[in-house]
Amino acid sequence: MSSLMAEVVIVGGGPAGLTAAVALASGGVQTVLVANTRAAGDHRTSALLQGSVKALETLRVWDHCREHAAPSRVMRIIDATARLVRAREACFAASEIGFDAFGYNIENRFLVAALQARARELPALVHIRDEAVAVEIGEERVTVRCRGAGGRRGAWPSAPTDASHSVAPPPASTCAGGPTRRPRSPSNLGHSRPHDDTSTEFHTETGPFTLVPLPQRRSSLVFVVDRAEVGNIATLSNAQLAAEIERRSHSVLGKVEVEGGRGVFPSAAATATRLARGGLYSSAKPPTSLRQSARKASTSGCVTPRPSASSWSPAIARARTSGS
Repeated sequence: MSSLMAEVVIVGGGPAGLTAAVALASGGVQTVLVANTRAAGDHRTSALLQGSVKALETLRVWDHCREHAAPSRVMRIIDATARLVRAREACFAASEIGFDAFGYNIENRFLVAALQARARELPALVHIRDEAVAVEIGEERVTVRCRGAGGRRGAWPSAPTDASHSVAPPPASTCAGGPTRRPRSPSNLGHSRPHDDTSTEFHTETGPFTLVPLPQRRSSLVFVVDRAEVGNIATLSNAQLAAEIERRSHSVLGKVEVEGGRGVFPSAAATATRLARGGLYSSAKPPTSLRQSARKASTSGCVTPRPSASSWSPAIARARTSGS
């Protein structure tokens, strides 16, 4: 049995977990990241708005993945319902509010690779390539138990980056809610017409059908369907699915070709009913070690006043607003 002490342990090595780990370690906070190396099969994308891009720039990550991201400069909303009276098409340009783009769309594999490269440069960050199987909350510390060789990794505080898939019990937050009745089906595709940096969202009776730009003549697609439709859509061949996408999108992007990595995920909604537990951090008076950790991170430039740091570093933001 081996153990490792740190100021913070983060469970999960996706975009959220890696960003949190890099942000803390960049400020000199001794951080342990517990995560198996993600396989290269994640074809999903992340739509990064200005706050997320600013965070990645501050953490010296954005320059390593910007070439793989596409800007969304125009948002186009179309009423695709079957109602007799439908709303007019609406377009919103980022230039109207003084931005070059509302945000950027990037495939997770490129974003994760850039975050991993930055993480390897940080001496304050230790990456344990293992799976966390249990969390033990004590009065003075939190212990994260890993699967490999029966090992235990001790650290305080602890933060799961996805409460819906974290080990039980989730040490920092409690959420209420569950999956909705409508799954979402993401896919990436090529098309014959340029998207002109325009994100097009068709509003339908079951939810949005959204085409978000990727580099060159490619886009990512997320559309929400009734559960009864999932089986039919999942059994379509790539050619059949391409024809269905072109039909639902009214051929706005021309001929469509579906790429590999299709998937279906249940849509979920959750509301945080508690943001702290067991002394991990307190809104009244955070423990000294966390206040010091927050001060290190904030003085290193990892926390910016705008956009709000709470959108990407909640632990630091909570400590700062609590008088640290």
